[in-house]
Amino acid sequence: MKKFFRRILIFLLSVIVIFSAYALISGRTYLFGAVYHNFANVDDYKIFSNNTVSVNTPQPWNNSRDYNKMSLPTELNTLLEKIESIGLVVIKNDSVLFDRYWDGYSDSSYSGSFSMAKSITSLLVGAAIKEGKIKSIEEPVADYIPEFKEGEKANVRIVDLLTMSSGSDWDESYSNPLSVTTELYYGSDVYKTATGVHIIKKPGTYHNYKSGDTQLLGLILEKATGQSLSAYASAKLWQPIGALHPALWSTDKAGGNEKCYCCFNSNAKDFARIGQLMLDSGRWKGNEIIPIDYYYKSISPNMIPDGKGLPCDYYGFQWWLVPYHPGVFYARGILGQYIIVIPSKKMVIVRLGEKRGAILKHTVPTEVDALINWGMGL
Repeated sequence: MKKFFRRILIFLLSVIVIFSAYALISGRTYLFGAVYHNFANVDDYKIFSNNTVSVNTPQPWNNSRDYNKMSLPTELNTLLEKIESIGLVVIKNDSVLFDRYWDGYSDSSYSGSFSMAKSITSLLVGAAIKEGKIKSIEEPVADYIPEFKEGEKANVRIVDLLTMSSGSDWDESYSNPLSVTTELYYGSDVYKTATGVHIIKKPGTYHNYKSGDTQLLGLILEKATGQSLSAYASAKLWQPIGALHPALWSTDKAGGNEKCYCCFNSNAKDFARIGQLMLDSGRWKGNEIIPIDYYYKSISPNMIPDGKGLPCDYYGFQWWLVPYHPGVFYARGILGQYIIVIPSKKMVIVRLGEKRGAILKHTVPTEVDALINWGMGL
């Protein structure tokens, strides 16, 4: 028996030594973090460096006269608890109609956005266009990122990144520790990782979801504005919409680049401001944050053929659409983070949590469909 356990111990030690040697020799030291943390979590801002997205003059939400007078339908409540929800907020007619929190979280608790940050990054691109910092979405990426000046990369435009149609070889894999997406999340040089792609399809002809495309948008914004993404978001978004709490935007290292495809950390009620901004056509209390034409393009289907050869009718400029509910759109994170906008009801629904349900139909997760149906009846 002792010999058996000794062999097991020797085997495990050998695996650790080989793994460590591979990570060090190959330069993939991010693997240590990937293996240690195992999988992304809503509290990952605690393990990363963060830049602060600051507030100025907070504009608290008003509560509706019917605030929290209704209960969640039993079936919806069961679903939300099954997928480990931590926050739910409903804004209707500019006021809080309903909110609820689970598992010790509150209306001021930080929680990761994951890919909802893509929608926030798209808003910042719109703000930069309004300012004239970015002249046009038709501009080549090479105007801002020198690594895109030669070869097929020179044909990639900003609009191709917005519509996830860069044609790059980016591997959007979350379970493979060797994938470039894992490296982007746990690595310490997002610039090198994002710009190291190769173009394998003609840009603008094939829609394929890629976090790397959004990260390139963030790098363009930094070059165009001369500011960090957090500083620009503070001045052009977070402060104008009256956020109550500073946000934290995780970076690849202290003083490094923000991981703009993910990792914008805030709370349900402040995330709801993003939805209210989009509900009001890119304006906040009449103040234009993004140009109106950019707003409409953001929530219009890009119709670029996807992996099934079908026109993409479910994605705009980093915003998801619900084809069978015309006009409804949403931001979405991998663990079930959502900012859902229902214009016909003048409503925004934010759900934060630790798991996502199955895809119900046409790219829409089960809980998004359930929340939309519930909201339509309120």
